[in-house]
Order: sequence, then structure tokens, then C-alpha cells
Amino acid sequence: MICYNKPILDKDKLRRTGRGKGEKMRAFLILEDGTVLEGTHIGAEKEVISEIVFNTSMAGYTEVLTDPSYAGQAVCMTYPLIGNYGVCREDMESKQPWIDGLIVRELSRIGSNFRMDVTLQQFLEEYGIPGIAGIDTRALTKTLREKGTMNGMITTNKEYCPEDILPRLKEYSPGKVVEKVTCGHKMEKKADLSEADMGRRYEKKGRGKRVALMDFGAKDNIADSLLKRGCSVTVYPAMTKAKEILSDKPDGIMLSNGPGDPKECTSIIEEIRKIYESDVPVFAICLGHQLMALATGADTYKMKYGHRGGNHPVKDLQTGRVYISSQNHGYVVDAGKIDPKVAVPAFINVNDGTNEGLAYTGKNIFTVQFHPEACPGPQDSGYLFDRFMKMMEGAWV
Repeated sequence: MICYNKPILDKDKLRRTGRGKGEKMRAFLILEDGTVLEGTHIGAEKEVISEIVFNTSMAGYTEVLTDPSYAGQAVCMTYPLIGNYGVCREDMESKQPWIDGLIVRELSRIGSNFRMDVTLQQFLEEYGIPGIAGIDTRALTKTLREKGTMNGMITTNKEYCPEDILPRLKEYSPGKVVEKVTCGHKMEKKADLSEADMGRRYEKKGRGKRVALMDFGAKDNIADSLLKRGCSVTVYPAMTKAKEILSDKPDGIMLSNGPGDPKECTSIIEEIRKIYESDVPVFAICLGHQLMALATGADTYKMKYGHRGGNHPVKDLQTGRVYISSQNHGYVVDAGKIDPKVAVPAFINVNDGTNEGLAYTGKNIFTVQFHPEACPGPQDSGYLFDRFMKMMEGAWV
């Protein structure tokens, strides 16, 4: 059954291609269950099929748009007004946005912030990202929570044919998106801060430590969190062999976040197994956490609608403390299939009890599902980078 949140116009009006002065182009969001939401077009004039997910953050849309973990997805922002402070390119988490589309209740056409470079509308147009505004995003979110994440199409075609579109939606898959977002070659990262500023703010905690960062779709703030602690960071493409990384003799290895189904990364999982078998300290975030679990015999599964937002509580099982975290994931490690001889749960999600981190038995390896670099968002769990510093110094954590 096809449902609309606004009445459809008559056939003659549907066939109009022109718009009057000040008239906004109509757009449609079509979900694979047959639901159709009607709104107005924003961003680039382009049709897209994608996985539809929602994010509950009140701010940080620039970081969301440019987080490679969103590759293959169109994001619905639950906060009702998006774009009010424009886009500051300095806040981008990577060189470009990766989302397929943007869904908002209201798009602010004017940005009010002294740091703004362009409006959100201009940013979407610049990078060819389509979107839809004017729909009930809270209702859409409730639908995704009740029925689970679905594929959908954003289109301005008023004469769309549901019979043709719905089979395409059900067949859609983001595919091997890690290969799409990873860097093209090995590269060195350097800190923007002065030596004096780094020393004053971070007390040279990791000065001289060399970290290998495997880029599965790494947010820039992961490398920045290491650079600010005095580390030198070498970024490796996702498909790099473990032998090459280990031959460079890093003091520690960082496995980054990234998009897609972790089980599709079969060749990467084989290389991570070799890294696990080495004695090099490892810290992994998000997709990296899932890949390490798969490499050591655990399992993952797709969540009904995932965790995406800046207010998710996680409990550190070692200290009993609860931290507010930033999260973006649709897959999770199956807590019931973790061999305690290999790893033990280190963090759990307070809301639903799902696994949020692992400490590996007899290894200087720990992994988390959430984002301790969290920019923008809570800084509560930034101490995990300091724990990684201690690991590289030879301390058992």
C-alpha cells in the first residue's frame, strides 16, 4: 500500500515541468515498504537509491555529511532545523562528503556563524548530493525504528512508477564501500599545532611514538587525536598487507571506523588476523572493532536500526563508570559468541545491552564500537587514546 503525508495533485499538475516564481520543486522519498513521503527538493537535482538511516544529533551535520562511515546511506536528521550555522570546511571529517542524500524537516537557507564558508544548500549542490525537506522526520524515524532500516529513493520525478521502483529498492545494496572511501596510497599525517601548543595541552604523552592507522574510512579526528598526543601517524589503505605494516615497525596500530557490512571485508579480516598474532599494541574503533572480532572467531550481525547520534550511554565494565558517546553503526559484535579465552566485553550499551567494546585476553589490544574522538560531541571517552599511549609505552592495560 502506498501512503502519502500530503495529498497528491491531479495528473495535469503532476506533469508540470516548470515552476512559478518562488515555487519550490517537489520531491519524494519512497521507501521499500511502499511508503511515500512528499516534501520539497534540496541540494543537487539528482535521483538516488540508498539505505535510509536516522541520526539523533542536534548539531554536527557537517561532520555527519563528511564521515566516510555513512557511504551508501541517506541520512535523516531528527532535529527539526538543520543548516542554521552553515558549513565550515575546517570541521569536515574527510576531504569530501560521503552520504548519498540528506533528509530534514526544515533546511535553513541562511547560515549564522562567523566561521561559515558556505550554506548547507550550497555545500550539497557543490558535491552533487540530493535531499528532501519538509517531511515529518520524526514519523519517518518511528517507521524505521518499528520496521527496521530500509532502502529508499529520493526523486523529483512526479511520474514515478511504484511497480518499477519497489523491486529496485529491495535489490539495492551499498556493496563494498570500504574500497570506495579508503585512501589511495600510504601517507604521513602531520600535526597542525605548534610544538609549544602540543606540549602545553598534551604534556608530550606520545612524543616519538609511531602509529600505523589502517584507513577503512577513517575520520580525520582519529589521526588528529593521535597527533595532538605527540605521535607520528602513517595512514595505510584498507587493502594493505599486514606484512608491509609490521615491516615498518610501528609502536602501535590503529584500526579505523568505516562503512558497510564487516563480513564483506574478507581479505582485510585475514590481514587483521596476522596483526592480532603480532605483539604490536592495537586500538580499534567502530568497523575496526568489528573486523578484529571477526578475525578472532567472533561474529557480527545487522541491528534493526543501529546507533547513530551523539548521546548514547556506554558503561566501562572495568571501572563501572558510564560515558556519553557519539556513535554511528548499523552492525554489532554478537556478545553471545565471544570466546572468553580470546576476549572479554569491556563496554556495553546502557540502553540496549549490546556490546560496545572488547579487551583481548593476553594481548595489548582493546577495541570500542563508539567514537572516542567524537568531534563534535561528548569528549567523555577521549581517555581511551591516553590508554593507547600507555600500551605503546609497554604498560599493560
